[in-house]
Amino acid sequence: MRADIFTRGIQMLKSIFTRYIAAFMTIIVVSFAVLAILVGTMISSHSIDEKRTVTTESSITVKNFFENELSQSETNDIQHFIYYNYANLRRTLTLFTSYEQGLVLILTDINGKVLITDRLADSEYVDAHIPQEIVDEVLKKGKLNATSNMGGLFSQKQIFNAITVSNKIGSDCAIIFAISTEASLTHLSENLIKAVITSMLWVMLAALIVVYILSERITAPLKRISKAAKEFAKGNFKVRVPVKGNDEISQLSESFNNMACDLENHEKTRSAFIANISHDLRTPMTSISGFIDGMLDGAIPPEKHEHYLKIVASEVKRLSRLVSSLLEISKFEAGEKKLVYSEFDICEMARQIVLSFEKKIDEKRLIVDFDCDDFNLNVNADKDSIHQILYNLCDNAVKFSKEGGKYIISIKQKGKRVFVSVYNEGQGISPDDLPFIFDRFYKSDKSRGLDKTGVGLGLFISKTIIEAHNQEIWAKSAYGEYCEFVFTLEKA
Repeated sequence: MRADIFTRGIQMLKSIFTRYIAAFMTIIVVSFAVLAILVGTMISSHSIDEKRTVTTESSITVKNFFENELSQSETNDIQHFIYYNYANLRRTLTLFTSYEQGLVLILTDINGKVLITDRLADSEYVDAHIPQEIVDEVLKKGKLNATSNMGGLFSQKQIFNAITVSNKIGSDCAIIFAISTEASLTHLSENLIKAVITSMLWVMLAALIVVYILSERITAPLKRISKAAKEFAKGNFKVRVPVKGNDEISQLSESFNNMACDLENHEKTRSAFIANISHDLRTPMTSISGFIDGMLDGAIPPEKHEHYLKIVASEVKRLSRLVSSLLEISKFEAGEKKLVYSEFDICEMARQIVLSFEKKIDEKRLIVDFDCDDFNLNVNADKDSIHQILYNLCDNAVKFSKEGGKYIISIKQKGKRVFVSVYNEGQGISPDDLPFIFDRFYKSDKSRGLDKTGVGLGLFISKTIIEAHNQEIWAKSAYGEYCEFVFTLEKA
């Protein structure tokens, strides 16, 4: 099942590269489009403003020049004036346009006929006419700033500024047109689009490479995790995923390895439980069967029946405790076990439990120390469940204590909690076993030398009950010296 989940995850993650590329490409295209629009708008606006400024200033300068020359001329006829001064006027117009790239100066009469330009070869303008509607508007307003192809003189519309020229008697005798033919806005737009597309393609290529590397770094560990999950499905929990770096994928790999360790330990525990439970079921059943068969076939004399029946009764009780423990765990996991809170004296409960072990304590000559803050210390908890926990801990402490060792029960109040401690001197718990002693079916005494009746459920049940109370339980041990179990309860 886990392998199927991881496999489906990897199948979905195969599209990570495609998704990343789609996201990156969309962002890049949108960004470049917005950038192109903004830059294009700014360039267009600046270009138009600059062309209008240049054409306006140039037309006024040329107007002033012509009016000054006309005022010193003997004729008021513009055509005669140009005829007699053509060479000088051409040089002057050419001088004006030499300072402004793409500027064309055209002088027409009041009918729109071209008289002179700044072009060195103006054959294309000879006998040309500016559209009458433009001429009429200039004569009407005295000046005009607009765009036009000048009746076909230019292939595209150009920005121009036109202004009338007056003779020395103050009559309009000509019109000067200052036209900007510098790279048209269309041409600028085409260049801008080409530049944007070229840049965008290079950025896309770079993004493609980067996304490929990133997606490989992401999917490669996930593929290894998927492969490991398939091994888990086959029952191989020894496989691990290499952890590199300190990013989220590395953290996922580390968590996966932790899960693998837990699964491996759980599998070992489960195998050990099966072996233990099989032994715990088979041994008493074999004893019971053997004793009963012996009594039935006469191998055991009648006078010894009572002795062996007591052994049979003891084994039955042992089986009953085992089944009860398993049922209790099932009830907790199913949520059927309900805690009944009540106020009771934990110190008195501890005294009664310790007294119940008086015979075993005397047999081991244990040094008992009972330390309680007050003679009576009330807590709020499920009394039966806490009795079960404390009895189990005290039983284990006596069972695993060394001859003549210390056996200490300590109950202390700290704030709103009561700390209950059960301490014994003895073999203790090894550092390798300590992290797992609260796991289900775990037995630190794997040889079953000291614990011949337990199946590794008592501490798991104790932890389950304490956590159901929203409290804590933990163990401290120095291997070969001592062991101490501590749990907390809510003070009443």
